[in-house]
Amino acid sequence: MPEPLKGKTALVTGASKGIGKGIALELARAGCDVAINYHSDAEGAGTVAAEIGALDRRAFPVRADVGVAAEVDAMFAQVFHRFGRLDILVNNAGTQVFKPLVDLEEEEWDRVIATNLRGCFLCTQRAARHMRDQGGGRIVNIGSGCNRAPFPVLVSYTASKGGIEMFTKVAAVELGPYHITVNCLAPGAIEIERTHREQGADFAATWSRLTPVGRIGYPEDVAHAVVFLAGDRAGFITGQTIWIDGGLFTKPQWPYE
Repeated sequence: MPEPLKGKTALVTGASKGIGKGIALELARAGCDVAINYHSDAEGAGTVAAEIGALDRRAFPVRADVGVAAEVDAMFAQVFHRFGRLDILVNNAGTQVFKPLVDLEEEEWDRVIATNLRGCFLCTQRAARHMRDQGGGRIVNIGSGCNRAPFPVLVSYTASKGGIEMFTKVAAVELGPYHITVNCLAPGAIEIERTHREQGADFAATWSRLTPVGRIGYPEDVAHAVVFLAGDRAGFITGQTIWIDGGLFTKPQWPYE
């Protein structure tokens, strides 16, 4: 099996389950050693690390709240201690609160922004300082379909993901001279554990009907794009948002179907 990222190292935040887990495993299949960040699911992170180990790649779980600077610093110290360098950062950690704007509590807003947006900033900054000194790297931020369309009752989540898209553009412009590319992937309806828990058992059927390619997405759909952006063939792509949504958020509301 080809290993386009053989010898590279990666850190994936929020990688104990869902899309993050899929990304971590696919990076390992492509040849990477992978640090598995988690916040509360130590068991899940350990399982992912074991699966990567079975692929004959190095992996370890590392706990950190990505919205807290001191914890981010400690996490990066562990990554550099274990791997010696960092070639790829994937900012995937995220949380959301389903609640109308007028009912959203201030602390709920702060928690979502801290994890999703501040965490992306803190991890990107720390990774970029290292990548600048080592001569380059790849940073991939995970956005959302709400980068393009507002999600009702998800105001804090939508604000954070929109911020990530613009943060990606600024970071790409500033870090390009150091041979660091920064891109954003915006998934559509992706089937993971959380979608079953929070959005019901009919999630797949509901979103498949709305998606032009006729199905929902899976973590590997996002992971394949991460591997591409992390590789040499994507070296001239930066500052972009790429939609991994089967056309879902490209299709307009159209009354004649």
